[in-house]
Amino acid sequence: ELLHPETDGVDLSYSLACAVVKPGGRTLRHRLDSTEVYYIIFGTGTMHVGDESAIVHAGHCIHIPAGHEQWIENTGRIDLAFLCVVDPPWDEGDEEVLE
Repeated sequence: ELLHPETDGVDLSYSLACAVVKPGGRTLRHRLDSTEVYYIIFGTGTMHVGDESAIVHAGHCIHIPAGHEQWIENTGRIDLAFLCVVDPPWDEGDEEVLE
């Protein structure tokens, strides 16, 4: 995480993180009670939200509604990096890992 109101003493209604997925890797299938937005910084991948999948690359912004199953996989040859905004702020108790 880059910024979280509980640990950084800032008055925000969201948290901000940066994630990197190596080529051939993916995040765990999970769902949050919070809304998320991913902003792809660099790399190429496939974003899965609910029953939908889409190719994503630098400059794409993905809205992930609360409660939707999700994961992202790196289908490219370089790291896939993205910012993740979680509103309300990420809390471990609000995340369900599905695998």
